[in-house]
Amino acid sequence: MDFRDNVFLTVAESLSFSKAADELLISQPAVSNHIKELETKLNLSLFERKGNKIYLTKAGKISYNHLKAIRQLYRELEFDLERLNDNLKGSLRIGASSTISQYLIPKVIAAFYKSYPKIELYLLNGNSFEMEQKLLENEIDIALVENQTSQTDIKYLNFLDDEIIIVTGSNSVYSKRKSISIADFQQIPIVLREKGSGTLQVIQNSLLKHNIILDKLNILIHLGSTEAIKNFLCDFDGIALVSEKSIDKELRLKELVKIDIKNVHINRKLRIALRQGHSSSATNLLIDFITRYNF
Repeated sequence: MDFRDNVFLTVAESLSFSKAADELLISQPAVSNHIKELETKLNLSLFERKGNKIYLTKAGKISYNHLKAIRQLYRELEFDLERLNDNLKGSLRIGASSTISQYLIPKVIAAFYKSYPKIELYLLNGNSFEMEQKLLENEIDIALVENQTSQTDIKYLNFLDDEIIIVTGSNSVYSKRKSISIADFQQIPIVLREKGSGTLQVIQNSLLKHNIILDKLNILIHLGSTEAIKNFLCDFDGIALVSEKSIDKELRLKELVKIDIKNVHINRKLRIALRQGHSSSATNLLIDFITRYNF
């Protein structure tokens, strides 16, 4: 790609000439000159200034979408040519929902890097909805999500089974109970993940199948991460619903205790999410690695 195009993409993504200059290791006047040269070539304005902020014009947005796609094609070209030499290079932007990013994907990425050390890896995390939005906006190449809903512009591949289980702290008044009834479950104070979380969505959909309305549970609080929930349970006479994959250590150390609900099981599939259409060679390589990985 032309260096001016790269300068434009950097400014468009940061919406700041100074930040783009810092990232590109050139001066701010140099950034401004490159943008002016590109605008002169196109005979169109790419940015407009409102107060202290800059925004993409309509022409800027069109240029950004096309140049972003071209940049990705260049990355794929470099990757495929390196593959011929058995010297794989490239980069991958991975997005993962909270549970996956904390408890599952780090060891996969470490193993992938060991096999392909010249592929740069970037990991972003958030809830499943946020990762799908970043995928659709081309901010990441692949998303690993834990929700059940599907978007039409995204294709999904299952890669791992998971179960959401009830746990309580080892010092809780409920820690001696092996199981509880549905009626008990609806009365005991409970802590859950935040709205927008894939875990919460799975819980809500699964409970509906047993005619249990989420909003009618005795919900004390919604917390933004499983780690926050685990810490909360240390001094809480109540229960929580969390991924079994996220509490292996706590169950082994008996810091948390698992409780069953009679005749209720909450199972889900953890999924790889991709934009519909073509996937890059590096992305396909990671997909194959994840699906073959021994979790």
